Amino acid sequence: MRLKTHVLGVTYQFRDLKEVMAKANEEKSGDQLAGIAAADMRERVAAKQVLADLTLADIRNNPLLPPEEDEVSRVIEAGINEKIYSQIKNWTVAELREYILRSDVGAAELKRISRGLSSEMVAAVAKLMSNLDLIQAAAKAEVITHCNITIGQKGVLAGRAQPNHPTDSIPGIIASLYEALSYGIGDAVIGVNPVIDTTDSVKNILQATKEVMDKWQIPTQNCVLAHVTTQMRAIRQGAPADMIFQSLAGTQQGNTAFGISVELLDEADELIRREGTSTGPNCWYFETGQGSELSSDAHFGIDQVTLESRCYGLAKRYRPFIVNTVVGFIGPEYLYDSKQVIRAGLEDHFMGKLQGLPMGVDVCYTNHIKADQNDMDNLAVLLAAAGVHYLIGVPMADDCMLNYQSTSYHDIATLRELQGLRPAPAFEQWLEKMGLMERGKLTPIAGDPTIFM
Repeated sequence: MRLKTHVLGVTYQFRDLKEVMAKANEEKSGDQLAGIAAADMRERVAAKQVLADLTLADIRNNPLLPPEEDEVSRVIEAGINEKIYSQIKNWTVAELREYILRSDVGAAELKRISRGLSSEMVAAVAKLMSNLDLIQAAAKAEVITHCNITIGQKGVLAGRAQPNHPTDSIPGIIASLYEALSYGIGDAVIGVNPVIDTTDSVKNILQATKEVMDKWQIPTQNCVLAHVTTQMRAIRQGAPADMIFQSLAGTQQGNTAFGISVELLDEADELIRREGTSTGPNCWYFETGQGSELSSDAHFGIDQVTLESRCYGLAKRYRPFIVNTVVGFIGPEYLYDSKQVIRAGLEDHFMGKLQGLPMGVDVCYTNHIKADQNDMDNLAVLLAAAGVHYLIGVPMADDCMLNYQSTSYHDIATLRELQGLRPAPAFEQWLEKMGLMERGKLTPIAGDPTIFM
């Protein structure tokens, strides 16, 4: 590998691929906190130049975290299609970028070549892309999944109803859920974050949301975002779960901090397929987010974009129904301001979709970050243009339990109207039956949850 270049009379010599990947990253406060970021824009450009000329084989042959040391690396390595890889292994990262952006390369071809790529290759090409490149490339990809209903079709923007409650009050959760449904939100999932991570609490919420689905014959799926082991106990005790959920990290050590392993995920996968209540084959919900590995001191000097891409390489193993990055949730230590949050959201969405995942984004921020709701509006519009599978809906964009700002039910409805997007087809038919939507537009009774009372 050639790891040296010249920029404006200065010679830059990088130690190894790990340093090149980190310093080629767009500015991220998490990389700066880890001490691996480029010193300035000139060094960042130099790292991008070096990275652009490396081949895909260079990246595979110089693992950032060797498979013999990390089970996430082993999963990623095992997932590479050797025949397709052999056809593209001598491409440079720059050539991969040009190929992805070619106007005659469509969704089917992107899906084909992605099977020959590792997560690190996908992260590398993302580092050479502008925001517009990331939007254009992601918009081409099409990933269709089926749990109880199908999402991911071109022109569809789904929404997760997130009716959280600060005490896990079932009436409070249902009241918020009715508001979400009245705006046409909930086709991706009715997904509740519990305050109390106990088997009984998870069972109660799953039962309550399933009763609403049955009573109103709602074509969607439910999930409670407790730790996977808590959900497994609830499912074994008969709780009606369409999907099972877990947060992921991009290293084995990071996942250990989350209390999970590939062995545990495999066990949960077998359980949800045997005892879950979904009708389709895709029954996982994963969440990720740049910076989680650094927060648990499990990053091994690897930059946060590459680690995020590795999360998607792990998620692929389980053929999930939905995945989303919680893009601004951790805070300014990892994404300092709105510029970094917007960039990360576009990176994560592209990297996930290129790896064949049904990507959503929690367009969000915490109150101590340098961002506001206008910044989130900007990112949501960009993601809708990029073909994001779904966004998160919480009342008035303010989650009263998790104490962060996201997108509201009516924000998602507005994005659909603005960009000519629709709910998932089966869910839209239900909305029409309820009188909430007509010919792709919300009716005057939309937004009134009392129709369910």
